[in-house]
Amino acid sequence: MPQPKNGCRPRSRPALDGACLRGQTARAMHHSALLNVMIAAARKAARALKRDFGELEKLQVSLKGPANFVTAADCRAEETLHAELMKARPGYGFLGEEGGRREGADKSHTWIVDPLDGTTNFLHGIPQFAISIGLEREGTMVAGLIYNPANDEMFIAERGKGAFLNEQRIRVAGRKRLADAVVACGLPHIGRGDPVLARKETNVMQERVTGLRRFGAAALDLAWVAAGRLDGYWERDLKPWDIAAGLLMVREAGGFVTDCDGGDEMFGKGHIAAGNEAIQKELLSALKAANKA
Repeated sequence: MPQPKNGCRPRSRPALDGACLRGQTARAMHHSALLNVMIAAARKAARALKRDFGELEKLQVSLKGPANFVTAADCRAEETLHAELMKARPGYGFLGEEGGRREGADKSHTWIVDPLDGTTNFLHGIPQFAISIGLEREGTMVAGLIYNPANDEMFIAERGKGAFLNEQRIRVAGRKRLADAVVACGLPHIGRGDPVLARKETNVMQERVTGLRRFGAAALDLAWVAAGRLDGYWERDLKPWDIAAGLLMVREAGGFVTDCDGGDEMFGKGHIAAGNEAIQKELLSALKAANKA
Protein backbone atom coordinates (compact mmCIF):
# COMPACT_ATOMS: atom_id res chain seq x y z
CA MET A 1 0.00 0.00 0.00
CA PRO A 2 1.48 3.42 -0.92
CA GLN A 3 2.22 5.77 1.93
CA PRO A 4 0.14 8.96 2.24
CA LYS A 5 1.98 12.11 1.27
CA ASN A 6 2.11 13.38 4.88
CA GLY A 7 4.06 10.29 5.95
CA CYS A 8 1.50 9.09 8.51
CA ARG A 9 0.17 5.55 8.40
CA PRO A 10 -3.22 4.93 6.74
CA ARG A 11 -6.30 5.16 8.96
CA SER A 12 -6.82 1.41 8.76
CA ARG A 13 -3.75 0.93 10.95
CA PRO A 14 -4.64 0.77 14.67
CA ALA A 15 -1.84 3.03 15.89
CA LEU A 16 -0.07 6.20 14.89
CA ASP A 17 3.64 6.70 15.26
CA GLY A 18 5.05 9.50 17.41
CA ALA A 19 5.77 11.80 14.46
CA CYS A 20 2.20 11.62 13.26
CA LEU A 21 0.84 12.22 16.76
CA ARG A 22 3.10 15.22 17.18
CA GLY A 23 1.91 16.53 13.84
CA GLN A 24 -1.73 16.16 14.85
CA THR A 25 -1.07 17.95 18.13
CA ALA A 26 0.72 20.77 16.36
CA ARG A 27 -2.20 21.19 13.94
CA ALA A 28 -4.72 21.15 16.78
CA MET A 29 -2.94 23.73 18.92
CA HIS A 30 -2.06 27.14 17.55
CA HIS A 31 -0.13 29.37 19.93
CA SER A 32 -0.25 33.13 19.81
CA ALA A 33 2.91 34.99 18.79
CA LEU A 34 3.35 35.97 22.43
CA LEU A 35 3.26 32.39 23.70
CA ASN A 36 5.59 31.29 20.93
CA VAL A 37 8.14 33.84 22.19
CA MET A 38 7.80 32.54 25.75
CA ILE A 39 8.01 28.88 24.75
CA ALA A 40 11.12 29.43 22.64
CA ALA A 41 12.84 31.34 25.44
CA ALA A 42 11.99 28.69 28.04
CA ARG A 43 13.21 25.81 25.88
CA LYS A 44 16.49 27.56 25.15
CA ALA A 45 17.14 28.25 28.85
CA ALA A 46 16.10 24.70 29.72
CA ARG A 47 18.80 23.08 27.60
CA ALA A 48 21.55 24.25 29.96
CA LEU A 49 19.46 23.43 33.05
CA LYS A 50 18.96 19.87 31.84
CA ARG A 51 22.68 19.48 31.27
CA ASP A 52 23.59 20.91 34.68
CA PHE A 53 20.93 18.85 36.45
CA GLY A 54 22.66 15.76 35.10
CA GLU A 55 26.08 16.98 36.27
CA LEU A 56 25.33 18.46 39.69
CA GLU A 57 28.81 17.82 41.04
CA LYS A 58 30.27 20.24 38.47
CA LEU A 59 28.04 23.17 39.38
CA GLN A 60 29.72 26.27 40.75
CA VAL A 61 27.69 27.14 43.85
CA SER A 62 27.78 30.33 45.86
CA LEU A 63 25.76 31.34 48.92
CA LYS A 64 23.01 33.94 48.66
CA GLY A 65 21.94 34.00 52.30
CA PRO A 66 21.22 31.12 54.68
CA ALA A 67 20.15 27.99 52.83
CA ASN A 68 19.30 30.07 49.76
CA PHE A 69 21.70 28.91 47.07
CA VAL A 70 22.23 30.58 43.76
CA THR A 71 23.95 28.51 41.12
CA ALA A 72 25.72 29.27 37.92
CA ALA A 73 22.81 27.49 36.23
CA ASP A 74 20.30 29.88 37.83
CA CYS A 75 22.11 33.03 36.67
CA ARG A 76 22.81 31.65 33.21
CA ALA A 77 19.16 30.70 32.73
CA GLU A 78 18.00 34.19 33.67
CA GLU A 79 20.40 35.84 31.25
CA THR A 80 19.26 33.49 28.47
CA LEU A 81 15.62 34.27 29.19
CA HIS A 82 16.31 38.00 29.35
CA ALA A 83 18.17 37.97 26.04
CA GLU A 84 15.52 35.94 24.23
CA LEU A 85 12.55 37.88 25.59
CA MET A 86 14.19 41.24 24.93
CA LYS A 87 15.07 40.20 21.40
CA ALA A 88 11.41 39.52 20.69
CA ARG A 89 9.92 42.37 22.75
CA PRO A 90 12.76 44.91 23.16
CA GLY A 91 10.76 47.61 24.92
CA TYR A 92 9.30 45.52 27.73
CA GLY A 93 10.48 45.76 31.34
CA PHE A 94 11.96 42.73 33.07
CA LEU A 95 11.76 41.61 36.71
CA GLY A 96 13.90 38.58 37.51
CA GLU A 97 14.85 36.79 40.71
CA GLU A 98 18.59 37.16 40.16
CA GLY A 99 18.95 40.47 38.31
CA GLY A 100 16.08 42.41 39.86
CA ARG A 101 14.10 45.00 37.91
CA ARG A 102 15.30 46.26 34.54
CA GLU A 103 13.18 49.08 33.18
CA GLY A 104 12.08 49.17 29.55
CA ALA A 105 10.81 51.91 27.27
CA ASP A 106 7.35 50.29 27.31
CA LYS A 107 6.13 50.96 30.86
CA SER A 108 2.89 49.04 30.38
CA HIS A 109 4.49 45.59 29.94
CA THR A 110 6.80 43.70 32.31
CA TRP A 111 8.16 40.17 32.11
CA ILE A 112 8.20 38.59 35.59
CA VAL A 113 10.64 35.68 35.56
CA ASP A 114 11.97 33.01 37.87
CA PRO A 115 14.70 31.20 35.92
CA LEU A 116 14.84 28.32 38.37
CA ASP A 117 12.01 27.96 40.86
CA GLY A 118 12.91 25.18 43.27
CA THR A 119 16.65 25.84 43.38
CA THR A 120 17.15 23.73 46.51
CA ASN A 121 15.37 20.79 44.85
CA PHE A 122 17.60 21.24 41.81
CA LEU A 123 20.79 21.20 43.87
CA HIS A 124 19.69 18.06 45.69
CA GLY A 125 18.84 16.20 42.49
CA ILE A 126 15.08 16.37 43.08
CA PRO A 127 13.31 16.76 39.71
CA GLN A 128 10.75 19.27 40.98
CA PHE A 129 11.86 22.64 39.63
CA ALA A 130 10.71 24.96 36.88
CA ILE A 131 11.25 27.96 34.67
CA SER A 132 8.43 30.47 35.27
CA ILE A 133 7.64 33.33 32.88
CA GLY A 134 4.74 35.71 33.36
CA LEU A 135 3.79 38.83 31.41
CA GLU A 136 2.12 41.69 33.23
CA ARG A 137 0.26 44.31 31.21
CA GLU A 138 -0.80 47.47 33.07
CA GLY A 139 -0.93 45.61 36.38
CA THR A 140 -2.74 42.51 35.08
CA MET A 141 -1.18 39.13 34.30
CA VAL A 142 -1.98 38.30 30.68
CA ALA A 143 0.27 35.32 29.90
CA GLY A 144 2.09 32.65 31.85
CA LEU A 145 4.39 29.69 31.26
CA ILE A 146 5.72 27.14 33.76
CA TYR A 147 8.12 24.52 32.42
CA ASN A 148 9.74 21.63 34.26
CA PRO A 149 12.71 20.53 32.11
CA ALA A 150 13.15 17.34 34.16
CA ASN A 151 9.93 15.77 32.87
CA ASP A 152 9.21 18.07 29.91
CA GLU A 153 5.88 19.24 31.31
CA MET A 154 5.00 22.71 30.00
CA PHE A 155 2.02 24.61 31.40
CA ILE A 156 0.86 27.66 29.45
CA ALA A 157 -1.98 30.14 29.83
CA GLU A 158 -3.14 33.33 28.20
CA ARG A 159 -5.80 35.59 29.66
CA GLY A 160 -9.22 34.60 28.39
CA LYS A 161 -7.92 31.60 26.43
CA GLY A 162 -7.65 28.85 29.05
CA ALA A 163 -4.76 26.86 30.50
CA PHE A 164 -2.94 23.93 28.94
CA LEU A 165 -0.44 21.20 29.84
CA ASN A 166 1.54 19.94 26.85
CA GLU A 167 -1.26 21.12 24.51
CA GLN A 168 -4.07 19.53 26.54
CA ARG A 169 -6.68 21.75 28.21
CA ILE A 170 -6.55 21.57 32.00
CA ARG A 171 -9.09 22.37 34.71
CA VAL A 172 -8.96 22.63 38.48
CA ALA A 173 -10.24 19.65 40.46
CA GLY A 174 -13.94 19.43 41.25
CA ARG A 175 -13.87 18.38 44.91
CA LYS A 176 -16.05 20.56 47.10
CA ARG A 177 -14.94 19.67 50.63
CA LEU A 178 -11.61 20.37 52.25
CA ALA A 179 -11.99 17.02 54.02
CA ASP A 180 -11.58 15.31 50.62
CA ALA A 181 -8.75 17.54 49.45
CA VAL A 182 -5.01 17.19 49.01
CA VAL A 183 -3.46 20.59 49.68
CA ALA A 184 0.08 21.88 49.20
CA CYS A 185 1.80 24.50 51.32
CA GLY A 186 5.11 26.20 51.96
CA LEU A 187 7.15 25.78 55.12
CA PRO A 188 9.62 28.16 56.79
CA HIS A 189 13.29 27.33 56.86
CA ILE A 190 16.49 28.94 58.08
CA GLY A 191 16.31 32.68 57.58
CA ARG A 192 12.90 32.71 55.94
CA GLY A 193 9.33 32.68 57.20
CA ASP A 194 7.44 32.64 60.49
CA PRO A 195 7.69 29.17 62.09
CA VAL A 196 5.13 29.98 64.80
CA LEU A 197 2.48 31.06 62.30
CA ALA A 198 3.31 28.13 60.03
CA ARG A 199 2.78 25.67 62.88
CA LYS A 200 -0.61 27.22 63.66
CA GLU A 201 -1.70 27.02 60.04
CA THR A 202 -0.48 23.48 59.41
CA ASN A 203 -2.05 22.28 62.67
CA VAL A 204 -5.43 23.62 61.57
CA MET A 205 -5.06 22.24 58.04
CA GLN A 206 -4.01 18.78 59.24
CA GLU A 207 -7.32 18.54 61.07
CA ARG A 208 -9.32 19.51 57.98
CA VAL A 209 -7.68 17.96 54.88
CA THR A 210 -7.12 14.42 53.65
CA GLY A 211 -3.49 15.15 52.75
CA LEU A 212 -0.94 17.95 53.18
CA ARG A 213 2.05 18.24 50.83
CA ARG A 214 5.22 20.33 50.57
CA PHE A 215 6.99 20.14 47.19
CA GLY A 216 9.35 23.11 47.27
CA ALA A 217 8.49 24.93 44.02
CA ALA A 218 5.67 27.47 44.23
CA ALA A 219 5.23 27.80 40.47
CA LEU A 220 4.68 24.06 40.09
CA ASP A 221 2.34 23.96 43.09
CA LEU A 222 0.11 26.49 41.30
CA ALA A 223 0.43 24.63 38.00
CA TRP A 224 -0.61 21.43 39.73
CA VAL A 225 -3.66 23.15 41.21
CA ALA A 226 -4.54 24.31 37.69
CA ALA A 227 -4.14 20.74 36.40
CA GLY A 228 -6.32 19.27 39.17
CA ARG A 229 -3.49 17.28 40.76
CA LEU A 230 -3.74 19.36 43.91
CA ASP A 231 -7.04 20.64 45.25
CA GLY A 232 -5.58 23.69 46.92
CA TYR A 233 -2.41 25.53 47.87
CA TRP A 234 -1.34 28.30 50.19
CA GLU A 235 2.04 29.80 51.00
CA ARG A 236 3.58 32.89 52.56
CA ASP A 237 6.86 34.78 52.08
CA LEU A 238 6.73 34.65 48.30
CA LYS A 239 8.03 37.01 45.63
CA PRO A 240 6.19 38.09 42.45
CA TRP A 241 8.33 35.83 40.26
CA ASP A 242 7.29 32.81 42.34
CA ILE A 243 3.59 33.22 41.55
CA ALA A 244 3.12 35.55 38.55
CA ALA A 245 2.64 32.84 35.92
CA GLY A 246 0.94 30.42 38.30
CA LEU A 247 -1.83 32.68 39.51
CA LEU A 248 -2.96 33.25 35.91
CA MET A 249 -2.67 29.51 35.26
CA VAL A 250 -5.10 28.72 38.08
CA ARG A 251 -7.59 31.38 37.05
CA GLU A 252 -7.55 30.28 33.42
CA ALA A 253 -8.17 26.71 34.60
CA GLY A 254 -11.34 27.85 36.36
CA GLY A 255 -9.86 28.34 39.82
CA PHE A 256 -9.74 31.16 42.34
CA VAL A 257 -6.62 32.92 43.63
CA THR A 258 -6.32 35.55 46.36
CA ASP A 259 -3.87 36.53 49.04
CA CYS A 260 -4.30 34.67 52.33
CA ASP A 261 -6.60 37.43 53.58
CA GLY A 262 -8.98 37.04 50.64
CA GLY A 263 -7.77 40.13 48.79
CA ASP A 264 -5.94 40.72 45.53
CA GLU A 265 -2.57 41.81 46.91
CA MET A 266 -0.58 38.65 46.28
CA PHE A 267 2.47 40.56 45.02
CA GLY A 268 2.34 43.22 47.72
CA LYS A 269 1.72 40.92 50.69
CA GLY A 270 3.74 37.98 49.38
CA HIS A 271 1.21 35.25 50.15
CA ILE A 272 -1.35 33.29 48.17
CA ALA A 273 -4.26 30.86 48.48
CA ALA A 274 -5.57 28.95 45.46
CA GLY A 275 -8.09 26.28 44.57
CA ASN A 276 -11.50 25.86 43.02
CA GLU A 277 -14.20 28.18 44.37
CA ALA A 278 -15.31 25.91 47.22
CA ILE A 279 -11.87 24.71 48.32
CA GLN A 280 -10.31 28.17 48.14
CA LYS A 281 -13.10 29.55 50.31
CA GLU A 282 -12.52 26.82 52.90
CA LEU A 283 -8.75 27.44 52.77
CA LEU A 284 -9.29 31.10 53.63
CA SER A 285 -11.62 30.12 56.48
CA ALA A 286 -9.04 27.70 57.89
CA LEU A 287 -6.26 30.31 57.65
CA LYS A 288 -8.43 32.82 59.45
CA ALA A 289 -9.08 30.32 62.23
CA ALA A 290 -5.36 29.60 62.52
CA ASN A 291 -4.54 33.28 62.90
CA LYS A 292 -7.00 33.56 65.75
CA ALA A 293 -5.53 30.57 67.60
